[in-house]
Amino acid sequence: MRRTSILFILLSFTLMLKADQVYLRLPVREYVDKMMGGWLGQMVGVGWGAPTEFRHCDEIIADSEVPSWEPSMVNQFYQDDLYVDVAFISALDKYGLDITPKQAGIHFAKTKFGLAHANWQGRVNLRQGIAPPDSGHPQFNPHADDIDYQIESDFSGLIAPGVPFVPIKYGEIFGRIMNYGDGVYAGQFVGAMYSYAFFEKDMVKIVEAALRCIPQGSQYHECISDVLRWYKENPNDWKATWWKVKEKYQENPDYRRFSCSGPNTKFNIDAKINGAYVVIGLLYGNGDIERTIRIAMQCGQDSDCNPSTAAGILFTTIGFSHIPEKFKEKLDRKAKFAGSDYDFDKLVDVSLALARQVILKIGGKVIKDANGEEIFLIPRKSPRPSRLEQSWNPAPIKGSKFSDEEMKEIEEALR
Repeated sequence: MRRTSILFILLSFTLMLKADQVYLRLPVREYVDKMMGGWLGQMVGVGWGAPTEFRHCDEIIADSEVPSWEPSMVNQFYQDDLYVDVAFISALDKYGLDITPKQAGIHFAKTKFGLAHANWQGRVNLRQGIAPPDSGHPQFNPHADDIDYQIESDFSGLIAPGVPFVPIKYGEIFGRIMNYGDGVYAGQFVGAMYSYAFFEKDMVKIVEAALRCIPQGSQYHECISDVLRWYKENPNDWKATWWKVKEKYQENPDYRRFSCSGPNTKFNIDAKINGAYVVIGLLYGNGDIERTIRIAMQCGQDSDCNPSTAAGILFTTIGFSHIPEKFKEKLDRKAKFAGSDYDFDKLVDVSLALARQVILKIGGKVIKDANGEEIFLIPRKSPRPSRLEQSWNPAPIKGSKFSDEEMKEIEEALR
């Protein structure tokens, strides 16, 4: 009898350990702090890099040409890095977590803020009746591999702490409004990095984990894998890795097969090379805010978007409360993001509400500890990447179109 009791106790203890291993534990207060850090980081990065955007294509920005940080630079409410993100958050708030591609497309088609490249063409397609996913298909969008969803996918990870399959899901819904193939994988990769950033500070581990969320045979996966390998071979010289990226992903036309500007131009808004610059900043920045932002910026090309993404991920690992005052002292928390009624505080509140829904929907829990503090219990689930597709050899279009009633809804909103 005694032996049976001991075995029962041991078995119970083992089951308890297994149960503990199933869940990630994140105090809600800590989640909010890190999520706020993620939104702030985007604003800091894009504001600091804005004066350099596309002024240095296919060249490293010299130290002397990096602008000095001014605290007022944080207020970036008219940057597409932020206001498109906010539009996607507002779409989820309106339609719910199970938003359909058509609902996401209708919401985006109604927007009136300025857009460029894949975003612009995607919205044109929507307004002409081409519904997602075809609005981002290479047959209709010559910018399908551009950077667009990469710079506005941050939301998908910020509302999904430790849940990287959520950014994969929303890449298939929001990313395909304007992108395809590597253009979509870029956003899924970035969203996954944010998801992991709530629980991990080691950038190598964050990048490696996020890579498992996109198809291994894609050129985007190959590019980020190359950067990781080159970093490990030479962890002290980011410029050496930059030159290797240039040789393979800028100068080799095989890696610019769907470049919207052609394969031989200095200008390169392809998601791959700009994603490489984000990762160079994160890896060689070694957790230092200024070094991370400056390196991502100095890589050139889209040199405000790339430090924005890098800073957003880094700030998520740090948390808003631990960010130096010079990066947040001038933050205007009541100014509205373009095309929305969202200010910073509303963005934080809605992101928290969506995160609660995400965690409960996937079988997680919100509990209280002995002090009454709320804690997220988040089940561990392995991500499954999307199907491999590349823009120069795309799958057939779906033939997705808006109905007459849906077109009427879009047109009435634009009057």
